[in-house]
Amino acid sequence: MTTIRLSLFFPVDPAALYLGWLDSDEHSSFSGSEASIDPSQGGSFTAWDGYISGRNLVLEPFRRILQSWRTTDFPANAPDSRLELLFEPSGKGTQLVLIHSDFPPEQKEVYAQGWKDYYLDPMTDYFGEK
Repeated sequence: MTTIRLSLFFPVDPAALYLGWLDSDEHSSFSGSEASIDPSQGGSFTAWDGYISGRNLVLEPFRRILQSWRTTDFPANAPDSRLELLFEPSGKGTQLVLIHSDFPPEQKEVYAQGWKDYYLDPMTDYFGEK
């Protein structure tokens, strides 16, 4: 199984990160690109102007999001990958653990860098000390 695991601290409570991930406007704001999200379990989403799409498989408010996830770069016959986000209270903030698995192995380096460049770094700016 191909897996990327990243972890980063944010100086906000878990609810702020959890709700921000599932809100179309806020997700668009922190990622810098258009997102459309149905924030219910089973709801679908797109991000990065349709480059990313998927569905919310499991929602545990303020604790965990599990999504099916794919990009337009996936081979047509490839199954969706899995994206799990864990929101762990830590001191005066939240340790976000991002686990992305089951994607085409040849895309690991691209997605690992993409999570940093297009999500974690912008989220650090957005959710950082105000």
